[in-house]
Amino acid sequence: MRTPQSGIFALGTSSHAYLEFDASAGRTPLEVAIAITSLREPRTTMGGVNLVAGFRPELWRDAAPDDAPAELDGFDRPLVGVDGFTMPATQHDAVLWISGSAYDVVFDVARMAIRSLAGVAATADETSSWSYRHDIDGTENPSLIDAPLVVLVPDDSPGAGGTILLLQKWAHDATAWESLPDADQEQVMGRRKADSIELDDKRADSHVASTDQDRLGKIFRRNMAYGTVTDHGTMFVGFCAEQRPLTAMLESMVGLDGGTRDSLTRYTRPLTGAYYFVPSTESLRAVIDAAQ
Repeated sequence: MRTPQSGIFALGTSSHAYLEFDASAGRTPLEVAIAITSLREPRTTMGGVNLVAGFRPELWRDAAPDDAPAELDGFDRPLVGVDGFTMPATQHDAVLWISGSAYDVVFDVARMAIRSLAGVAATADETSSWSYRHDIDGTENPSLIDAPLVVLVPDDSPGAGGTILLLQKWAHDATAWESLPDADQEQVMGRRKADSIELDDKRADSHVASTDQDRLGKIFRRNMAYGTVTDHGTMFVGFCAEQRPLTAMLESMVGLDGGTRDSLTRYTRPLTGAYYFVPSTESLRAVIDAAQ
């Protein structure tokens, strides 16, 4: 059985950084994959920092053709809903998700990564995040016992031990949301605010109904808050062994499944959207070994 990158399941970290990179001119997919994979040397674990590396599906397929899920594509086109609501496509070539117990060590590792990749890949987007209260992963997130079954590509499939990441940055309209009475907020979400219990009479356009995992498929979330008091939102960090549950969730949220648009999208909007393949640790090592 192949080993997933450990940071995927490293719950409890309070500081995070998401660095997205584009390949520098003239650099091949293999060169980019080797450079980013090399960052996973022991020095990056100093100070209790977790480093998770992911790649644009097409780039990883080019760099490691025998180790990439066949039916996996990048987020290359905007997703437009029934009423024109749009989820933008901002696909980049690679992502580094850095997490730790304090922002200073996350900052230092992020700076080290950017310096190490100079000339091979350039930073295209960056977001620093933090844990809000316990977290914002969602009430129905699978436990760490069950999550690997949801997240990891099976051993008998290309990309075994890896996972598919959907990364989106959502900006919140806090003023509009906070102006709603609690009862209206509960109807938008489909859950009681006090204890997160699902409403028996939830609306069809509630967020719970629009993202029903019993209908669309199970995923594992590591969402985090980002931003300032006046300009903030959520980094959606969703993992799954297959791409379809992730895309089905987005299609449902914009109403493309024959339903209505998720009412929560009237109070938050996506600024970015990308899919990445996060290989197993053995797959990362194989890329370096093959190059050597």
